[in-house]
Amino acid sequence: MDNKNDRTGNTLVVWFGNPQDEVEAKEMGDEVILMKDHQGQVIGFEKLNFLPPSDSPVRITFETIAP
Repeated sequence: MDNKNDRTGNTLVVWFGNPQDEVEAKEMGDEVILMKDHQGQVIGFEKLNFLPPSDSPVRITFETIAP
């Protein structure tokens, strides 16, 4: 997993797969964009207007569910 916090643009991008495999990006609401591969699998997400509480590294916890 790879993530990047853009403090200038206030975004957080997290990749679960290869970013070069992205063929679709879809906004899901709450300023979250999902990036998908050609099979429709989510390989990453972007959170817009992300403002971390400090300059410390961002720690991310998330949960997935089976389709």
